[in-house]
Amino acid sequence: MPAVVQNAESGLVLMVAYMDEESWARTRESGRAWFHSRERGLWEKGATSGNVMEVVEAKLDCDQDAILLRVRPAGPACHTGAESCFFNDLD
Repeated sequence: MPAVVQNAESGLVLMVAYMDEESWARTRESGRAWFHSRERGLWEKGATSGNVMEVVEAKLDCDQDAILLRVRPAGPACHTGAESCFFNDLD
């Protein structure tokens, strides 16, 4: 299911990724954000860059089909080096 990742301190939306049962279990065990994708399989955010995300809080939406992760990021969320993946304006 989709997971919206938000900075717990600033409220800034950092990224959107997907979680399954295995990534949720790893997140709970480690306290850091893990995700799942078709291309990468199971992966920990920041495992390569060091920009891990400590999970402060997790909530389900009212339909229980999306997750909100409130995190303390160790660095930029975006692979481009931007704080958030949401920096492209729509015309």
